[in-house]
Amino acid sequence: MALQRFGFIVAGPGLDPATHRSTLGSPQFTMLTVGIGHPSQGPAVAKEMLASGVQLIELCGAFGPSDTARVQHAIAHQVPVGAVSYGSDSIAAMHRLFAD
Repeated sequence: MALQRFGFIVAGPGLDPATHRSTLGSPQFTMLTVGIGHPSQGPAVAKEMLASGVQLIELCGAFGPSDTARVQHAIAHQVPVGAVSYGSDSIAAMHRLFAD
């Protein structure tokens, strides 16, 4: 079966999964994006995505290995879950972006 429904979960300050969502699609493909305030909200959103027929879930770079594992466990590995990562040449720039 070809990929037809893709889910992307992005974390950012002030995002609320109840209201921060968008859909991008064509007759052959739909991408559901949901914004969350913290990676701890990821498992619940992933379960919702799975129930809506998403075949693949990708997580933004805010999800570390343990957060990614929590999402995978929450959906019992029913669909693939991947996480965006950054190469070592991006680490300093990432620290500058997220410094308090």
